[in-house]
Amino acid sequence: MKLVTVRKPGGLDKLEVQERDEPMPRAGQVLVRVRASSLNYHDYVVCIGGIPTPDGRIPMSDGAGEVIAVGEGVSRWKPGDHVLSAFFPDWRTGPPRAATFASVPGDGADGFAAEYVAMPESAFTRMPEGYDFQAAATLPCAALTAWRALTVEARIKPGDWVLVQGTGGVSIFALQFAKAAGARVIATSSSDEKLERVRKLGADHTINYKETPEWGRAAFEMTDGRGVDEIVEIGGPGTLAQSIKAARVNGHISLIGVLTGVSGEVPTAAFFSKNLRMDGITVGSQSMQEDMIRAIEANGIEPVIDTGFPLENLADAFRHQEAQKHFGKIVLDI
Repeated sequence: MKLVTVRKPGGLDKLEVQERDEPMPRAGQVLVRVRASSLNYHDYVVCIGGIPTPDGRIPMSDGAGEVIAVGEGVSRWKPGDHVLSAFFPDWRTGPPRAATFASVPGDGADGFAAEYVAMPESAFTRMPEGYDFQAAATLPCAALTAWRALTVEARIKPGDWVLVQGTGGVSIFALQFAKAAGARVIATSSSDEKLERVRKLGADHTINYKETPEWGRAAFEMTDGRGVDEIVEIGGPGTLAQSIKAARVNGHISLIGVLTGVSGEVPTAAFFSKNLRMDGITVGSQSMQEDMIRAIEANGIEPVIDTGFPLENLADAFRHQEAQKHFGKIVLDI
């Protein structure tokens, strides 16, 4: 079978295409023919060496495919089932567990940049009805992160205001989930072309943050001075101050990304004077994923896919991601 590994010390030029024997499922495992994966920022950091992994790690946390064979004792799946990976294979339900990435595919364990994987039966949920493999593969990290932020932590309701930053996978899914819930959405980007596209997806207001550096104040005014109920915070320290300005009193911020750095100043007086809440979001549980899948089916939500690349061109796929010209998800056809 064909697969891709990350050779130390990391870097896109260290992604190596290899051939290996097809694995065999052990007791409690299923053998899955992987058909698609999708790119996330977490995968990119792994591949460039920003997250230490053993030499030869198979990257990619997202995977969708077909069960080919099952090991002894497997009862949840049978050959022919279409399955979807779980970002945290050991987090079945309940509140967040200890923040460990030891079992996360493509990080603490080998991932889905391979034609076949043998993994525990508990590492998968079903795919949405009617989804093909490429569409399903966009869900386990980006979509579930957005779903947990809006529905589990912020508990948005019809009429709420939601602000999404940029046009990457998490933000586009957050826009789609917010509209499905009857919320109103403000979207930011530095590209007028991308802002036009998010308006076609249902965004009620858009802000070019390069033309409007004080976009937090602008967003606040767009709500007639009420403020935004939920901010999907992708940037981190470089954008958090503006998110606080945009928020309403007793509003919520879902801290998801660190695209502007891993630490920085926080306007604490503004934060506590508005009585804000902020949750750090590291994807979600399998039960959350199953809830999300049911909501996707009920609302007919389709992922926005930018471009597809073959497995052997994974490095080129990440270079496309680096260029920040994509809109929505980049997928791997395996």
